[in-house]
Amino acid sequence: MQRALAARLLRKLPTNGRAAPLVASLDHPVGSIPYSTDRFLDVGQPSFISHPQLLNEGEVTPGITESEYASRRKRLLEALPDNGIAIIASAPVKMMTDVVPYPFRQDADYLYLTGCLQPGGIAILSKDSGFCMFMPEPDPHDVVWQGEIAGVEAALDIFKADRAFPMHKMNEILWGMIGRASRLFHNVKTALPAYTEMEAFRIAMQNGNVKDLSCYTHEFRWIKSPSEIKLMRQSAAIACQSLLQTMLFSRTFPEESKLSAKVEYECKMRGSQRMAFNPVVGGGKNGSVIHYSRNDQNIREGDLVLMDVGCEFHGYLSDLTRTWPPCGTFSSVQEALYDLILETNKECVKLCRPGVSIQQIHNSSVRMLCKGLKELGILKDDTGHSYHQLNPTSIGHYLGMDVHDCSIVSNSRPLQPGVVITIEPGVYIPLSADVPERYRGIGIRIEDEVLITDTGYEVLTGSMPKEISHLKSLHSYAKDDLRAASS
Repeated sequence: MQRALAARLLRKLPTNGRAAPLVASLDHPVGSIPYSTDRFLDVGQPSFISHPQLLNEGEVTPGITESEYASRRKRLLEALPDNGIAIIASAPVKMMTDVVPYPFRQDADYLYLTGCLQPGGIAILSKDSGFCMFMPEPDPHDVVWQGEIAGVEAALDIFKADRAFPMHKMNEILWGMIGRASRLFHNVKTALPAYTEMEAFRIAMQNGNVKDLSCYTHEFRWIKSPSEIKLMRQSAAIACQSLLQTMLFSRTFPEESKLSAKVEYECKMRGSQRMAFNPVVGGGKNGSVIHYSRNDQNIREGDLVLMDVGCEFHGYLSDLTRTWPPCGTFSSVQEALYDLILETNKECVKLCRPGVSIQQIHNSSVRMLCKGLKELGILKDDTGHSYHQLNPTSIGHYLGMDVHDCSIVSNSRPLQPGVVITIEPGVYIPLSADVPERYRGIGIRIEDEVLITDTGYEVLTGSMPKEISHLKSLHSYAKDDLRAASS
């Protein structure tokens, strides 16, 4: 199929008076073909033809094949009720100013089903019509300023739609499809007025016949395929290597902003497309703010820094946290509290296996932390209220194409092989907390990614140090390296 596409694209090339290139040249090895975006049709995102360094033949996006995307759509079609229809909109472009957009990230459900990384499209799935795509129409002015986009031809050739139409045809085609449907499903969070304002859609909504598509897609996305797991391993490896470099860097540059910049640089240099979220770099008391994001303070000598980071690798995310002293030495108070969090992390990881739920692991973590915090004199009693003032978070969440992935799936669901979760015990003690003064202003979290396997678990972030002895060794290495560089 990729060869057929290449042949069509080659036939479109201008010859400038020379003989058109022979399709027979496609039989030569890939390495012998001088690919470039100047010679091949640009469809607005990498393809095997334009980016052979990123995609293998048969892949729509790096690591995910055309057949896997087709099987995802087939599964959804089989799950839809008779005469049901799914409407999946791409994510909208959000503007920073009137002419400057925020960086675009595709809606996970739209990407999961289509492989299309661009805004402006709507996909339709129904048993009667199959897989249809309505695609944006390139405006010459926009092409000059923003580059090419995928249109109708790419929908058919790249994304393998059964039918494809320009967006201006949507009103005359989609309203009839909606009107004939008994039940509608759409991705509510990226719903577009282009279809929600249609009279047929409004009538279906009034009659209670419109549901959130995530009741299907989150179920499908919950268990990862082998190719998805491979991408998640790579994403985790990038994040681990990048955070490790940042930990070494922190000895010389103990500033939140520089550590945030360093980890992002390292992730992108290793192939990540973007960060999974704005890094949390909380030094000292800022580490007790769970989703701290200012990252604008110096880290004082003797303080800990809590870094929660993750990156995206071709649609799949990583998420891990480490806490350490950039100066290299834990105080006795910090070490006692860190040991409690570390032991809880390790014990909770051991609980990860098929049949156990995140909620059950969470309940175990609360018991461990309540007992430990009471023994340290931080908690006066074992009441849930006292504990949740210091840790209002869950022990973990699902991870995949979104940071808090598959949110419609309950944390009480027994885990199955192929599910990826986080294990992230922590304690966050504000300066105002009613605890012994020596503990105030300390925030500690240790977060790992865990893949549930047939026999138990695999820690995807297992290469990232977390033992105190290992953290001290890292500091010694950084110190020696700094001494050697300055001599």
